[in-house]
This record gives sequence, C-alpha cells and structure tokens, in this order.
Amino acid sequence: MRTLPITCALLLTGACADAPDPPPFAVVADSRQLMLSVLEPAAEVYWDAVGIIMDTVDTYEIEPRTAEEWEAVENAAWVLAESGNLLLLQERVQGDHWVAMSRAMIDIGRRAVEAAQARDADAVFEVGGDVYLVCTGCHAVYATETLRPNYDTIPDTIPDPP
Repeated sequence: MRTLPITCALLLTGACADAPDPPPFAVVADSRQLMLSVLEPAAEVYWDAVGIIMDTVDTYEIEPRTAEEWEAVENAAWVLAESGNLLLLQERVQGDHWVAMSRAMIDIGRRAVEAAQARDADAVFEVGGDVYLVCTGCHAVYATETLRPNYDTIPDTIPDPP
C-alpha cells in the first residue's frame, strides 16, 4: 500500500522534470525609459481622471462620466499594477528597497483597478494620492532629480541678477 503514494510522487516528479523552462525575458527599456514611456503616462491618466478646479467664477468637478472614460482610468490602473512586475525583472532590480517599492506599486495598482472598476470617483482620488506616495517613495531613493523642490529651503530674498 505504501508503494502507491511513492509511485505517484515519482511520476509527478518526473512530469515536472520534463516541463520546459519558461522563456527568458528580453528587457528592451531601461528603468528610466520604462518610467517615462509606460508608468508615468498611466499615472497621469489616473491622477487626471478625478479632481476639482476652483477659479474666481465657479468650481468644476472632474470625473469620468462615460463607460469609455472609466475604461481609460481602469486601463491606466492595470498598467500601474503590472508595471510593478516589470520593475521586478532581474535586469532592473536594484536591491531590497527596489523590490519593496515595486511590490508596493503592484499592491496600489490593484487598489487603483478596484476603485476604477467600482466607478467610485472618491476612491480613485484617494488611491491616486497613495499612488503618488509610492512613486515619490521610490523617487526619493532612485530619482531624486524628479522630486519637487523643498520650498522651505529657498531663501526669502532672491538676489538681483548681475
């Protein structure tokens, strides 16, 4: 009776050993190009989908209104989530912090997808803030030149040009 489980285990092991190796990935863009051409445009679509503009005349609420507009927001969210996986390809990984930030992008991307699928403008706005925090958390280490300046460090008076 004990030979049956052992035989099954050997058969399964043999079947797994015959499975082909997965195809290798062919990284085309470096991390910077991936950010500029894939991640950043998707984040901009997501961030621009919901908001409020106030001027001296009126207040304008921005949010998707049609199925096509919501689909664009959802598509952008999918790009954010899957971009985290692209950042985890071996050729791009730059250490443990990089891995943690890439996984955070996947997690926040999932939340972004859920908010868009629910067609919940308030949730899209809230998650958009969290997307921004993940992005700046990574940029604070790997792309400091992309961060906005700290206006607290700008002097009160600016000297006249020579």
